[in-house]
Amino acid sequence: MTAMKKIVLQKGKDKSLLRFHPWVFSGAVYRKDKEIGDGDMVEVYSYEGQYLATGHYHNSSTCVKIFSFDQVTPDESFWKRKIENAVAFRQRLGLWNHPSTNIFRLVNGEGDYMPGLIADWFDGNLVLQFHSYGMYLLSETFVRIFKEIFGEKLHSVYDKSSATLPEVRGLEPADKLLYGSFDDVMVRENGNPYFIDIVKGQKTGFFIDQRENRRLVGEFSAGRRVLNLFCYTGGFSSYALSGGAEHVDSVDISKKAIDYVERNISQLGGEYASRHTSHVENVFDFLERIPDESYDVIVLDPPAFAKHHKVKEQGVKGYRNLNRKALQKVKRGGFLFTFSCSQAISTEDFQTIVFSSAAMEHKQLRVLRHLEAGPDHPVDVFHPEGSYLKGVLVCVE
Repeated sequence: MTAMKKIVLQKGKDKSLLRFHPWVFSGAVYRKDKEIGDGDMVEVYSYEGQYLATGHYHNSSTCVKIFSFDQVTPDESFWKRKIENAVAFRQRLGLWNHPSTNIFRLVNGEGDYMPGLIADWFDGNLVLQFHSYGMYLLSETFVRIFKEIFGEKLHSVYDKSSATLPEVRGLEPADKLLYGSFDDVMVRENGNPYFIDIVKGQKTGFFIDQRENRRLVGEFSAGRRVLNLFCYTGGFSSYALSGGAEHVDSVDISKKAIDYVERNISQLGGEYASRHTSHVENVFDFLERIPDESYDVIVLDPPAFAKHHKVKEQGVKGYRNLNRKALQKVKRGGFLFTFSCSQAISTEDFQTIVFSSAAMEHKQLRVLRHLEAGPDHPVDVFHPEGSYLKGVLVCVE
């Protein structure tokens, strides 16, 4: 293998890498070798010439994403060891061959020391999302590795990166099947059945990160009226029904998402379907037309209102307005599960949003749980930015 090109940092700009943070920002670069292109593997050195790390280069504000702090040869065996470590970690979590759950996140980017790669397992169907061009260039390598590791258990590998890859001149990424085939994909999560739309569904087809929070909603639903807002394909709704909810209302503006809700709940059985109502409607319009204090439990899991720091303030206002409306509709003594998946909104920001919303509505809250993604979405302790999902369970007094 030819020697990798080098990037040298400005004096004093090596501290973050010495603390094992996996990103290099363009403003920290002193010089770089000529003809370094997007997706190239590069070695990063301090101003004094000390080797620091190896990663993928991209001509952007985050110009290197680090995949090793050891001076390595990143060949196929190197990547296979990383994938095997990710699989072994899920085995230790008890997710591999679980009796009632056959979906989980297999690779979680920085949390599995592979920045730029997301891989979700749907009962033998792997859905990949590449967030760096360097990882995207390794797609064929990853397919070979997955085939070696999983053998006949691997039915398909699907690349769903058209919306996640950074811009590269001349590249027009398209979602595509990399290996095998799939038809109608149905999976189970803690016994609850779900049909997964891999090709046209949001993200990789299902929000696997909410598994533990869905389970908790089920535990709080027995005998209660539950409202699931921004319900997508009804993940929380199924848990609420199987947990014994008196009635569940699911609201989403997407007719296609609601069709999946109906389909998923029908798999639970007729008894459950009779206690459920779907609403194809804008969430804000729905909240405007229903009476106050209508529900014992409300689940509020909206899309990201602030994907970038430039729109953070706008996002804060959106979250505050939505939480105020939801708090009006929770009965006294009821429960609100409220979430944000915006990376630009920190955990502290979100708690302030929820608490200020309560103050504006003259509601007293008691915090019961702080909520986050499940353990198959590990966060590198040196990369706290990876903790994108944050939520809080509150009792409304």
